[in-house]
Amino acid sequence: MNLTKENIRKFLGWCTVINLGLLLYWILALVFARDWVFWVHTSAVEISKESFDEINYAMMGYYKLAVILLNLTPYLVLRFVKFTPPKNGGKE
Repeated sequence: MNLTKENIRKFLGWCTVINLGLLLYWILALVFARDWVFWVHTSAVEISKESFDEINYAMMGYYKLAVILLNLTPYLVLRFVKFTPPKNGGKE
């Protein structure tokens, strides 16, 4: 695979889709199976339900921010910015 603008854009686009899918899965797991998810995690570490909710809410925010900054923003830049080749073959 050649490292072209188009290939990098496709890669970042699919990374964004996959990461947002994982975030959606995380949210749905907590909405529909919160007690089971809480039980799985508290079998390893003893925390309160309030702390569990706080940790998950904060981590979802961090994950979403990372997806936006590291996947979506570069994808949009490559999608909408017009690149022009350098004049004189890059030699001045």
